[in-house]
Formats: sequence, C-alpha cells, structure tokens
Amino acid sequence: MNRTEEFEELRPLLFSIAYRILGSVSEAEDAVQETWLRWDASTTRPASARAFLSSVVTRISIDVLRSARVRREAYVGPWLPEPLLTDSYEDPVRSAELADSLSMAALLLLERLSPLERAVFVLREVFGFGFPEVASAVGRSEAACRQLAVRARRHMDAGRPRFEADRREREELAARFFDAVREGDVDALRELLAADVQVVGDGGGRAPQAGAGVFGAERVARHFAFVLPALVRIGVTSESHEINGQPGAVFRDRDGKVLGTWVLDVLDGRIQTVRAVSNPDKLQHVGPVADPWAVFHELNRAWRGEE
Repeated sequence: MNRTEEFEELRPLLFSIAYRILGSVSEAEDAVQETWLRWDASTTRPASARAFLSSVVTRISIDVLRSARVRREAYVGPWLPEPLLTDSYEDPVRSAELADSLSMAALLLLERLSPLERAVFVLREVFGFGFPEVASAVGRSEAACRQLAVRARRHMDAGRPRFEADRREREELAARFFDAVREGDVDALRELLAADVQVVGDGGGRAPQAGAGVFGAERVARHFAFVLPALVRIGVTSESHEINGQPGAVFRDRDGKVLGTWVLDVLDGRIQTVRAVSNPDKLQHVGPVADPWAVFHELNRAWRGEE
C-alpha cells in the first residue's frame, strides 16, 4: 500500500477525530487536509501510519480549537456544532461510544473542556487509543494524560446526555413530530413534547434563529404549529435525516437550497430539545445554501397578505 492509499484508508478516522475536537465540519476537513500535506511532505515512514496521522490531526485540531474558542466567545446568540449528516468512520466494537460522542448535546458538553482535555477524552474514551498513543498525540506525559482523562471523564459524566435507546422508537416519534409540525396540529405536538422542552436556534446573526428561546410544551407546540405550515405554503420543504446520530430534518427553500437543519433530543418517549441551525456559514457542506432572510421576508409578506 502506498502513502496515498494509507492516508485515504485512514481519512474517515482522522475526520472523525477532528470533528469531535472542533465541532465544525469545515474546520475538521481543513485539519485533515493539512494533515495530508504534512504526511505527503514527510521523508520518513513511521512504524504506524495510524498513530502518526492521528497525532498530527489531533495537534492541528488543538491549535485550531484554541483560536476558535476566542471567536466563539464573540459569537452572536447560541453556538451549536455544524450539523453532520454522515460519519464515515465505522467501528462496530466502539459503535455506542461513537454514536454518543457525535450528538450535539455531547459536543456541547465537550465545549466545557479545555482543548487538551477534549483531545485526550476523544482519543481515549471515544476511539480507544492507549495512553502511550494519546501522550504522543498531545505532547504530554502518560501520567499527565491520565490526569487529563480523569478530569474530562468527570465533567462529561456529570452532564452526560441520555437518549432514547431504541433507535426505531426515536425515528417513529420523530416522524410523528414532523408530520404534526407540517399539519400545524397543536394537540398532537403537545403529546410528543416534554413538559420542559426547549428550542435552541443558531443563526449566528446571519439568519433568523428559528424559535430560539421558546420553552415549554404549550409554547413550543403553538410556535411550530404557527410557523411551519406557513413555511410550507411558501415552498419550504423538509426531508427527514439522521443528523449527528439523532433524528432530524433538513429544510430547503422552493429552489432546493438548504435553509437549515433540526436535530431532536429524545428521552422517555418525549422530545426534550430541538436544536436548529440556520447560520448559512454552517450549512455549506450540506449543499447550496438558501438566503434565510429572503425566506423570512417572504414569510412575513405571506402573513400580511392573510391578515
């Protein structure tokens, strides 16, 4: 196997590591590309391409995260990870850890960790790297990495999100939810929502923040029942899609351009949280992006015409 083939075989793993450290598809792709450039320029052949490339992408991701955290402090409104429709890395032995670590709730929890803690947790707890490999990747001693792992695990366990275990039940509930949303059925929505359900919207100042700050089953049900049927009337469509390992949907304007994504947190047979990303900067990897403000203004004109 030549160097290019070795790299391409490991690309899904490298992207998965970078995405979990960064919470950004675009930044993770850039980190993987930079890793390739360093791999291609290297004159030595390491004993383990997996260990070497994982170390490189981890260090690049840590550096990117440190600068990204400064930008996120100035971010307009709630910050959510860039939605990931498909994680190409598969490992049946660690499938549960991979799925849990991919959810938006888990990625938001990882935001509380320092860049080093986050990298150590991802490598050790999610991908099962040994401490010698982790230490090499982050440039710390094994003892220091063990301490970082303990602190990171403590933080994650304290706030670890729980989700409906049965995937089919989650998907069935999500299908009922989106049907009720499209039909504007307040009663049906009320039955599907947790009493303390909340909507978290990430528009980043670049788009309306779909229902951000709406709390409680009654208010959320009425909000969705009012807004979504109106969007359908102006040509907005939705397609069910697993996003970050959870049930969700991609919304498109009448031209098929991406308007936003929703992800549902499901627990105890109820929807606990709806996370909506409408910032066009975070949707470019999903497809051609719509002008969210144009859709918003058209929606307002439609409402005024009905009055």
